[in-house]
Amino acid sequence: MTSSFHDRCLILGVGVYKALAPVRRTRVSRDILDQLLRSGASVGANANEARGAESRADFAHKMSIALKEARETGYWLAFVEMAGIASDPSLAVLRKECDELIAILVKSITTAKRNAASADPART
Repeated sequence: MTSSFHDRCLILGVGVYKALAPVRRTRVSRDILDQLLRSGASVGANANEARGAESRADFAHKMSIALKEARETGYWLAFVEMAGIASDPSLAVLRKECDELIAILVKSITTAKRNAASADPART
């Protein structure tokens, strides 16, 4: 069964949490791990917030925030893995999922912006 986009965002956030929960935090790694947890959870939170958008432009804006968080999550996942801060085998899977969500977000934002522009006669 295929998961919906919003389910996939939630699964990404939970997956990041589960991969990092057992990792021993050091003075050096704590901020990095905490930032990854925040950005990983924020992807889904912002995408979910877009569901209540007041306009197509507002939807595109909120999804753009989700996109920024997804890109940040991808970066921190790579950083944590490359730096050896965490070595959970799911990190590679999470990075792949993050890349796929980024592609979906980019397409969704592009479509929303195009639809907002075509709905606004003043812009043509």
